[in-house]
Amino acid sequence: MTGASQTQGRQREHLRPPVTRVGALGWVRTNLFSSWFNALLTFATLYFLWKVVPPLVRWAFVESFWTSTGAECRLGTGACWSVIPANLRFILFGFYPQAEQWRPATAMALLLALLFWSRDRRHWNRGLGYLWAGGLVAMGVLMRGGVLGLAAVETELWSGLPLTLLLAVFGMVAAYPLGVVLALGRRSTMPAIRSMCVVYIELIRGVPLISLLFMSSVMFPLFLPEGITVNKILRAQAAIILFTAAYIAEVVRGGLQAIPRGQYEAADSLGLDYPRSMRLVVLPQALKIVIPPTVGVLISAFKDTSLVVIIALYDLLKTTQSTLSNPSWMGFSREAYIFLALVYFACCWAMSSYSRRLERELHRGH
Repeated sequence: MTGASQTQGRQREHLRPPVTRVGALGWVRTNLFSSWFNALLTFATLYFLWKVVPPLVRWAFVESFWTSTGAECRLGTGACWSVIPANLRFILFGFYPQAEQWRPATAMALLLALLFWSRDRRHWNRGLGYLWAGGLVAMGVLMRGGVLGLAAVETELWSGLPLTLLLAVFGMVAAYPLGVVLALGRRSTMPAIRSMCVVYIELIRGVPLISLLFMSSVMFPLFLPEGITVNKILRAQAAIILFTAAYIAEVVRGGLQAIPRGQYEAADSLGLDYPRSMRLVVLPQALKIVIPPTVGVLISAFKDTSLVVIIALYDLLKTTQSTLSNPSWMGFSREAYIFLALVYFACCWAMSSYSRRLERELHRGH
């Protein structure tokens, strides 16, 4: 009896599952044709792709133009990607003097290098702060000029991709610590501080960013004494920082509320005062929890920088729109906006990927 059982066991051990349940055929059967409704959806999707993808590929690649003029593009039926390389300098740098465009290009390369270096947590030390301070001074000198033999360039001429990165990166970097302070202030036990933070957060969150940009551009100068002016880019930057900080404050407040009461009591039992308990015990846990929603807010803020168009700042979107107003390139807005979408997608994808990596590195299994 024991021998027969062993023989049956060996037969079951060598018995393989049906080929329709493993491999590619099994995946197709399980995921695409598991029921009549899924099979119907699969056939409908395949029909949609058959109707859309071949014409799209033919328009975007087969019959497209890459180095022709606008007149030649109008004679064809494919995409006119020539609008990008023919106007790339203006799209990227706008009205910045053409002979000096190497300076914003170098400043952008320096900014990207600093961001790439800062992505590694092993570099998060005091030296990184000095590196950023030196980088900011170098970028300011490159963009503004007027020293070291560089020709001075007024900020009114700053436009294109450098202006977009300037508003986005510095807006997000400055808004994050302000948002943390506002979140701590809203949970403060001191009524005056808590009330001020609540009023600020709710007031800012109650209006759209367009309103803040309009007020900073039109209303704010009316309250300044005669003869005193504030640069328009600085006013737009301040509006973006104030707006983003209010949303980050609410996200961080959610993280603070998620920390168990025992963590606060543990910090008190160690004899830590309020700043040290927040810095060493509570905030590291709270900020780790809210990494995904925080990155969502920062990505939204990055995309919202295109709203500065309404106050006549020529960011990447506005320089592209100005290119399309050229009669030689009218009618090719699809290609131009696809290019813009790819640029914004690349930046948002980089932020999202880094947040996922940071979340994995900080995950401790609880």
